[in-house]
Amino acid sequence: MAFLEEETPETPLHNATIEIFEPGDGDNAFDHARLVALIRDRIAFVPRYRQRIQGVPGHLANPVWVDDEKFDLGFHVRRSALPRPGTPAQLLELVSRIVSRPLDRTRPLWETYFVEGLEGGRVAVLTKTHQALVDGVHTVDLGQLLLDLHPEARELDPDDWTPRRAPNPGRLLSTAVRDNLTDPSSLLDTVRTGSRALARTADRRSTRARSFVTAATGRRTKSRGVINGPLSQQRRIVTVETRLSDYRKVREAHGGTVNDVILATVTGALRAWLMARSESMGGLRQVRAVVPVSVIDEELEATSLGSQIAAHFVDLPIGEPSPVVRLHQVSYSFQAHKDTGRSVAANRLAGVAGFAPTTFHAIGSRVASTELRRGYQLSVTNVPGPQAPLYAAGARMLASYPVPPLTAGHPLAISVTSYDGGVYYGLTADRDWIPDADLLGVCLGEALDELLELSSATRQRAPRGRRATKPRSGGKGGA
Repeated sequence: MAFLEEETPETPLHNATIEIFEPGDGDNAFDHARLVALIRDRIAFVPRYRQRIQGVPGHLANPVWVDDEKFDLGFHVRRSALPRPGTPAQLLELVSRIVSRPLDRTRPLWETYFVEGLEGGRVAVLTKTHQALVDGVHTVDLGQLLLDLHPEARELDPDDWTPRRAPNPGRLLSTAVRDNLTDPSSLLDTVRTGSRALARTADRRSTRARSFVTAATGRRTKSRGVINGPLSQQRRIVTVETRLSDYRKVREAHGGTVNDVILATVTGALRAWLMARSESMGGLRQVRAVVPVSVIDEELEATSLGSQIAAHFVDLPIGEPSPVVRLHQVSYSFQAHKDTGRSVAANRLAGVAGFAPTTFHAIGSRVASTELRRGYQLSVTNVPGPQAPLYAAGARMLASYPVPPLTAGHPLAISVTSYDGGVYYGLTADRDWIPDADLLGVCLGEALDELLELSSATRQRAPRGRRATKPRSGGKGGA
């Protein structure tokens, strides 16, 4: 319930994913109707996707999940189109507007959009799911269930779901009173949630008061930094496609893991982007980033991914001019995590049966949201996906771009998914605070090219028949 309480019009807490498909031809082409049929076929495996939130009278207890008696799949699975031939820029503008809107809390907290009209005859599927919905234990992301390893769809038993009648307000009230009187932990949990809500209301009123004083006096408040600041209600989405083989070349030349190379690429991109803005970095030498990672915990119940997700903090050395030194510094910061013996190799995580990156991204965003008090500046979630093609209703998925949510005071978030030989970046930026987010996307490609050039030079200097440096242990991807 904390995720619901933390949400404001400026910080809608939902994850999103953009998936690009080759729809095929003929009667079996992937279209809106086939997507609806696919979701209707698989939604039984995630019962919470047919539940809504119901409050308790008097706020005597936290809200509860109840079946949506008026559940309408057509409301949640929507059809959209771009003017043909739709460009990637047009698709991202549409996605930016969709992810800026909060989900309707009177209905199940998810939406899916089938977008037609992309150039080359392709189609896109945009999914939007609230953080309160997916926890990786009781509920996985719906996108994990829609994808198959083979074009042939799996045969499933018919779904005979009928909604249970929602409890009436009187029953909820009496149950809440009884629980508060007999279970001290329930009362404490309710009080904590209410206290957090009151504190956030006070903070918002204080912010509005400061804005009024600023407007009246003409004084400007001091900005908190380029990548930290107030949020508007609008977003800008940027995507970047790269190849996994390029990161492996850098890893072979300089060591570390693919995850290290990705973070070094992000570091180089941030450095170039900040310098290109013609703004002083103000002595900023590092960017504190939270990077959710997979860990093995024998004492805790495993998630559906067979692992636990924990926050790892790393200082991205944007003040370092050498790309190779930046890579080694990032790699060193992760060595302590690897030495614990609890880290999960990327190839092991990607090989989990039925694993899809969407659930991991959802859990990673939850972890980042709960770590706000630790004072990080940027969240970066990197998920190793399967390196074989996946299919939805027989249509091959060509690309998968994560779209992370923004948290209060953090107008930039970065997520990465590796899939079928590609590495796909998704950048979410506040439209007002970071209007040049597309430039950061360009800098990502340039930062990778810079690492590749140095890696080629290193291999040329190495003795023939031997690798330049022995790479450290690590999986094929990064998490």
